[in-house]
This record gives sequence, C-alpha cells and structure tokens, in this order.
Amino acid sequence: MSDIDFPDGPEQTELTREAVMRYHFAWKHRDLDAVLALYHPDIEYRDFSADRTMRLADLREFVSRSLPQLEDELLEHTDRIRIDGHTAFIQYRIRLRGGDGLASFRASEAITVRDGLIWRINEYTNLERSSDAGVRVVDSRPALSRLGLSARQMGLLASDLQQYFQQHQPYLNADLDLQQVAAATGYSRNQISYLLNQVLGQSFYRYVNQARLQHLLDNLPADSDLRRIDELAFAAGFNSLSAFYSCFRRHTGVSPKAYLKQISLRARTQDSN
Repeated sequence: MSDIDFPDGPEQTELTREAVMRYHFAWKHRDLDAVLALYHPDIEYRDFSADRTMRLADLREFVSRSLPQLEDELLEHTDRIRIDGHTAFIQYRIRLRGGDGLASFRASEAITVRDGLIWRINEYTNLERSSDAGVRVVDSRPALSRLGLSARQMGLLASDLQQYFQQHQPYLNADLDLQQVAAATGYSRNQISYLLNQVLGQSFYRYVNQARLQHLLDNLPADSDLRRIDELAFAAGFNSLSAFYSCFRRHTGVSPKAYLKQISLRARTQDSN
C-alpha cells in the first residue's frame, strides 16, 4: 500500500485529528506508554536530522530519552496542528538549556495516520541561534547525523551537561578538561564540543569559567574585599586572575572592585531603611 492509497475525506480527517491530538497530549504529559501505544506496528519514524529511520522496536528508548526530563522543560508548540485527511503537520521548538538561553531547535513533524494509529513520521529540524541581529537559522542536519544525535537528543545533552555541573561541581577542579567531562557524562568529546561551539556559541573553557563565576557570586559574602574575592576565584577553580577578571567583566559588565562597591552600597542603603 502506498502512502496515499488511503480512504480520505471528512471522516478520515476526524480520525486523524483524534489520533494526532492524543499523540500531542501524550508528549505534553510525558506519558511514554501512551505515546508508544499510538504507534502503528509497521511505523517508520524518519529522523532527517540524524539521517536514520526507526521502527517500533527502536522507539521506546528514543522516546524515553526525548521526553522532557525536568519540570521546567517543555516542548513549546509554535504553530497550530494542521490536519487534512490522513495527514497532519506539527511544528514545535525545543529550547536548549545550559547556555545563555540563546539557542533552540525548531522541528516539524509530518504525520500519516493509518487504522487510527501513527504510521509514518517525517521529522525535519533546524537550529536557531538568537543574537543581537535577530534569529539566525542554521542547517544542522549533516553535523547531527555525523554525531549520531537527533535534535531532541541534543537538547537532552544540554540538560545533562548543566545538571552534571550543578550537582557535581566539576568546575572546582582547576585542571578540568573536556575529556573528563565526556567520560563523566557518557557523551563523546565531539558531541559536547558541537553543543557548546555550534549551538550555545561558546568554548568549553568559557562555559566552565561561567559556571565558576556563578559559583563565586552565589557564595560571595557581602563584606568581601578585593583580596578576598581573588582568593574565592581560585577556590572556585579559576587558575589565573586574568581569566577570572575577564570572565567577571564579560558577565557582570563591571570589574570585581566596582561590583564590590555596588553590593556594599546596596547593603548600606538597606540598613539605613
């Protein structure tokens, strides 16, 4: 049977609408079994970003890893679901965690319904990176294919990396390198490098120093002086004051000395009130 050799018309549109809306809400509610129950036994899931086709036996692991993992992770649908006959079209955005919130994947799924179940899915993905000049769309499919990742899995990598840094604080080690992070997280060096450089737009060491700086700011006593903040910089994992001062100014817009004056003034103002 070919892709178009189906009953069509208003009745089929309603059957397709029912299946696709159930599929939509199963993803939204993170219900793995409900998603899998909607796949036809002969399903073909074509992930063009990773240049692969998956069958039913492959999809439990794929969907499990693709579902949002944390409370604040959502698939943001950016377009209405369009349905006609046995086909439907869904567009959504996957926001990436772990950077400055400047990158996301925009994905589109063309869905074919047969016998009330999802029979074919063609997923197309583009990377969007925001900048001062607006949103730039990058064709990321060849690179993702070489890395063996889908767009959803790249989003999961970003989340896993951020969670690893938050929970284990590897940045406190002044000698931390990319190979150590790859070994600890289970991803390859190339996968992490692609995420940081091409998606989040920063080098590995800039990402690490940003985490070190945030750790310092979160634990900075209000009565610190410049000598104390220099000591805290080394304790946070910075291996030179020049790297620390450069990172500090880049992310706060002022020098450590000026920053200390600001928080001292703010504390005196609060005391006087």
